[in-house]
Amino acid sequence: MIDHSFSSGQELLELCEVEQIPISEAAVLYELDRAEMDREAVMAEMRIDLEVMRESIRVGLEEQQTSITGLMGEDADKLMAFTESAVMGREMTKIVASAMAVTEVNASMGRIVAAPTAGASGILPAVLIQYGDAHDLSEDQLVAGLCNAGAIGLIIARNASLAGASGGCQAETGSAAAMAASALTELRGGTPEMCLHAAAIALKNVMGLVCDPVAGLVECPCIKRNAIGAANAVLCSDMVMAGIESIIPFDEVVTAMRNVGRMMNPDLRETARGGIAATPTAQKIAEKIRSFE
Repeated sequence: MIDHSFSSGQELLELCEVEQIPISEAAVLYELDRAEMDREAVMAEMRIDLEVMRESIRVGLEEQQTSITGLMGEDADKLMAFTESAVMGREMTKIVASAMAVTEVNASMGRIVAAPTAGASGILPAVLIQYGDAHDLSEDQLVAGLCNAGAIGLIIARNASLAGASGGCQAETGSAAAMAASALTELRGGTPEMCLHAAAIALKNVMGLVCDPVAGLVECPCIKRNAIGAANAVLCSDMVMAGIESIIPFDEVVTAMRNVGRMMNPDLRETARGGIAATPTAQKIAEKIRSFE
């Protein structure tokens, strides 16, 4: 019986090579080995996640989203309304606006899927669902994309971190971008090796990014970082599909991210004591919010 477990990118690639399968199928086999569910049940769970993701995009774009703090409100709508004038083009604008929409729903206490965290919840659904809608992908294809992303998130979680409190925002929006870049690359016909190149480049692009939420809330700069995270994911997939590779292997990039996170001053890891959270304007905002209590 073949062992379908993996804890590194290299092990994942070896499994895909032996079984002649994409990363998404490797993720499903991994889950079947460890969970007391059959394939149909596993896929049903993934379809539920996909539907929640789709609904969070719809709510974020179609229903007014504001937070009690006043730090967030309708920016996703503004960007979506600017679609035809955006230099980055219609498809990318929709993806980026959708990433913001989901995190606006999160900041408004709405229902989202942590992918891999609530603070980075907009990147993966925006990339997968908007790309899928633009290119007529089936639900099964999008579910495969989620499975692929899950495999990448699993490896990062085991070897580094997905939490801003331990690794900075590189561990949150960086990991989400890596997951989305890999998933998108598979959906576009990329090989498992190409998927890991895309994930590695996405992580390298935000290496050292700090977690500095104003007033300790997942609103500023988190929502806009989801926007750039979605663009990061798409760009990395484009580069890899064009034939560009990551000079540093995925596993080594993940290790580097872990080490950088450990070297970060605690003030730069979700404590709201450093970065933009320490600016005079941010401090005034925090004081005003505390007065609400």
